[in-house]
Amino acid sequence: MKKYISYKNSQEKWLGQIPSHWCEAYLQTVCDEKRNINVNNEVSLVLSLSYGKVIRKKDIYAGLVAKDFRTYQIVEPNDIILRFTDLQNDHKSLRTGLVQEKGIITAAYTCITSSSNAAYLHYILHSYDVKKVFYGLGGGVRQSIGFKDIRYLFLPIPPRDEQDQIVRFLDWKVSSINRLINIKKKEISKLEELKRTKIATVVMGKLADEQKETAISWVHSIPTHWQEASLIQVAEEQLIKNVGLTEKNLLSLSYGKIINKDIEATEGLLPASFESYQIVNDGNIILRLTDLQNDHRSLRTGLVTQKGIITSAYTCLKTRGSVLSEYLQLQLHIADLCKVFYGMGGGVRQSIGFKEIRKLIIALPSLEEQEEIVEVVHKIENPINELIKKYKDFILLLENLKSRIISDAVTGQIDVRDVKIPSFDMVEEDLNEENLENNDETEESGEVE
Repeated sequence: MKKYISYKNSQEKWLGQIPSHWCEAYLQTVCDEKRNINVNNEVSLVLSLSYGKVIRKKDIYAGLVAKDFRTYQIVEPNDIILRFTDLQNDHKSLRTGLVQEKGIITAAYTCITSSSNAAYLHYILHSYDVKKVFYGLGGGVRQSIGFKDIRYLFLPIPPRDEQDQIVRFLDWKVSSINRLINIKKKEISKLEELKRTKIATVVMGKLADEQKETAISWVHSIPTHWQEASLIQVAEEQLIKNVGLTEKNLLSLSYGKIINKDIEATEGLLPASFESYQIVNDGNIILRLTDLQNDHRSLRTGLVTQKGIITSAYTCLKTRGSVLSEYLQLQLHIADLCKVFYGMGGGVRQSIGFKEIRKLIIALPSLEEQEEIVEVVHKIENPINELIKKYKDFILLLENLKSRIISDAVTGQIDVRDVKIPSFDMVEEDLNEENLENNDETEESGEVE
C-alpha cells in the first residue's frame, strides 16, 4: 500500500507523523458527550458492549444486572460507546463500540455523538484503545474516567471526503478479515463439539456392547459391569485456608482449565488478602458453583495439576479410594456440559456447594478401566487440541492484521484515496463462547471473597 507524498510531525508524540494536509483537533471539538437517561422506561432493548461490539444482550438477567432499567441511558445508531471503568485492573478488554440500533445500555459507560463521520471517529478511538492510550489518563490510581478526561486527546482529522473513503476501505478490509476469522471459529466449534462427543462416549462407556439403565440424570445407560456411587462416596470436600500466606502460587479457573496467574498483578478482581484463599494440590477437582442463575455459559470444572491457591468461593474435591481424579473430573465436566448443576439447590439459588451436589450419581468403572479411559481421552484430545491451537494462532494473526490496517489508515500511514472498493456485504466478527465468557459486563466474579 502506498504512502502519502509528504508528512508533518503530529502534536501527539506517539502518533509520529501524519499527512501534511491533515488537521489535528481535540476530541471535544469533533464530538459531544451524550447522556439520555431512560427515565420513563420508553426503550426496552438492552444492549451490551462485548469484545468491542455493541450487541443485543441475549439474556438481560445474565451477569451484572441493574435493579431498574430506568437508570440506563438511551443510545442511537452512530453513537459511540466507551467503557472507562476499572482501568487499573483490566487491560485486556476492548473498550469502544459503535451503536447500530436504538436501545439502552448501562449509564456507567460514556456515550459520545458526532455530527461528522462517526464511523471514522470510532475507528480512530478503536485504534487508540488497542494502543492502550486511555489507561494513562486521569492521574493517580483512577479506576474510572469520563469524557472530561479524554476531551483533550488529539485526533488526526483528514478532509471529510477522505474520512468517508477511509471508512469504506476499512469496512471492506475488516469485513474480509472477519469472514476469514468466522470460518476458522466455526471450524474450531466443530472440533470442540467433535472432541466433546468423542470424550463423552468414552467416559460414559457408550462403546460397551451390554448396557443397563442408570440413575445418572445426564445419561440413559452405562455398561452392565459398571457400578454406581454417589459423589460423596467417591470424593470429599477439601478446604485448606492459606493461613499465614504459606502458598503464593495463584491459580484460576478459566474456560474449564486451571491456569496460573501473577499474584503481583493488579488486573482483575482481587481479595483484600490471599490468606482467605484455599490451598489446592495436584489431583484436586475445582468446581465453580457460583452465579448459577445468571451465568449458563461458563465451564465450571477443572483439574488441578500443581500446588497453589485459588478462591475459597470455589468447591474443591479430593477423591476417595480407587477413583482417579482425572476420570472423576471428566465425568463432572460432562455433567457440567449437560447443565446438571443449574437445577440444584432449589429456589433462586445463585450459588451452591458440596452438600447440594454430594448425592449426584457417578458411574464407576474399575480402576484399571478408568486408567484406560483417561489414556484414550488423551489420545482423542491431543491431536484435536493441536489443530485448535493452530486455528487460534491464525485468528490471532488476523486480529493483529486487522488492528494494524485500522491504525495505519486512520493515522495516515497508508494512502487509500485511490483504492477502488468493490461491492461487499459487511461481515461482523462472530462472538464465540470464549469471547462471551470474557464479556465486559459478565466477567466471572469468583475471585473476590
